[in-house]
Amino acid sequence: MLYISCLFGNGTDTLYQSSSSPAGFFPASEGVMLPPGTFQNKVAFITGGGTGLGRGMTANLSALGAQCVIASRKLDVLKKTADEISQQTGNKVHAIQCDVRDPASVEAAVNQLVNDVGLPDVVINNAAGNFISPSEKLSPNAWKTITDIVLNGTAYITLEVGKRLIKAEKGAAFLAITTIYAESGSGFVVPSAAAKSGVETLCKSLAAEWGRHGMRFNVIQPGPIKTKGAFSRLDPTGMFEKSVMDRIPTGRLGTPGEISNLAAYLCSDYASWVSGAVIRMDGGEYVSMAGEFNDLKKVTKEQWAMMEAMIRSTKGS
Repeated sequence: MLYISCLFGNGTDTLYQSSSSPAGFFPASEGVMLPPGTFQNKVAFITGGGTGLGRGMTANLSALGAQCVIASRKLDVLKKTADEISQQTGNKVHAIQCDVRDPASVEAAVNQLVNDVGLPDVVINNAAGNFISPSEKLSPNAWKTITDIVLNGTAYITLEVGKRLIKAEKGAAFLAITTIYAESGSGFVVPSAAAKSGVETLCKSLAAEWGRHGMRFNVIQPGPIKTKGAFSRLDPTGMFEKSVMDRIPTGRLGTPGEISNLAAYLCSDYASWVSGAVIRMDGGEYVSMAGEFNDLKKVTKEQWAMMEAMIRSTKGS
């Protein structure tokens, strides 16, 4: 490995194999995937539904007939999003203010949800918080802020709704949005990595325990998707977006529409036998980073021929 590292790890551009971006082979298709009416007469509750991926998933479910209820701390943003999606789809979208970090706020929000539209058939835990920081600079409050939103918030919503579903003998599909580094861990986003990992364990545990009550639990791990809120805190200089392309085999970032279609499938009756699943959707980024020899894609044909000759000439073990 030392020789290979020296071959294409010294910053000499001429040693790198040049090729056009593969993104042309993998265009994004963001149209609604499932048949019209898939969620007719169903209620969907989405946290963090006012912006980004939450907004995209809400629009998709609403287009498929669901009566959607979106929740977050910023009621003005929620109401604007709810009105816009309602106008697009013709289906009413409700806005409920909720701070997922506060159990009392969660209880009040679920009370309003039940009073307005009834117990949900779909629950999507999408509310999140994150920022980049050297871990030695993290304060206890910084740690608590992220873990309260991501892990505790998901638990509060899930337990509050789940207990009511059990009492009412009603099933539901739960979905959580995490990240690929929940599996691997990652420096500089340690509170998020720890909290997202906990969310995945929560979902897998409840898939085993609450299936008998008619509840399914699944997880999507998105790779890099450019949304205003996420990238402003995770890529303030724009350098991340430039460098990340080199490690995504499909050659592009993901889109909210692609995540929305997978989310809709996992929450639909078409996926009634899918529970406890953690599905990575990242254009191949995770496996690209994980493979020890994957950087060999940078070696040219001429360099392969030279290395093959050297390998063949090697004697002994």
